[in-house]
Amino acid sequence: MTQTAVQRWRRRKEARPAELLDAALDVFFEKGFSAARLEDIAARAGVSKGTVYLYFSSKEDVFDALVRAIPQANIEQVRALAGDPTIPADQLLGRVLRFIGGLIRDPRMIKFPRLIVGEAGNFPKLAETYKREVISRGSAILTRIIERGIEEGRLRPVDPQHAAYAAIAPLLFTAIWRTTFEQFDATPLDADAFIEQHIETFLRGLSTEARP
Repeated sequence: MTQTAVQRWRRRKEARPAELLDAALDVFFEKGFSAARLEDIAARAGVSKGTVYLYFSSKEDVFDALVRAIPQANIEQVRALAGDPTIPADQLLGRVLRFIGGLIRDPRMIKFPRLIVGEAGNFPKLAETYKREVISRGSAILTRIIERGIEEGRLRPVDPQHAAYAAIAPLLFTAIWRTTFEQFDATPLDADAFIEQHIETFLRGLSTEARP
């Protein structure tokens, strides 16, 4: 085997877990977690079932890796963005919500909410994992920004956690709508405009500035 061939083989081997996770997300979304098999993931990725077992021991193991690789990694990006102390909290909140809105419109991220809602009854551990690693961490970041905004006098004194849930709920709505109901729409939802309107309305509602 030539040096070039060896380098290509190594790159292929290093990329394989990511390829398997992309295939798994498609299979879980299309078939449902309960009906999906590791053989289906292998077939979608174009590898043998044995190759899947080199990296993952079960469907649950694959799902845990999926959450770490996609939503959880995005949460860390949100955390980094939210940690800028030089930006006033109300402005920072708008930036973070726009960033999250962009993440949720990602073709991979958009599949998670419907998958979790659809499988939570039969596989509560999936919902528990997603809540712990994604929802709880994300809401904690938003809660802290809102607390800071209240401390700065830029946001009204509200329950910060409730406000964090209110901030994120319409963003998750876009994912549920686009993966479930949009197929029945004559005109697809303008997700960008919807998210921007939500952020504007939400920030106006929390602002301490005089409102007409």
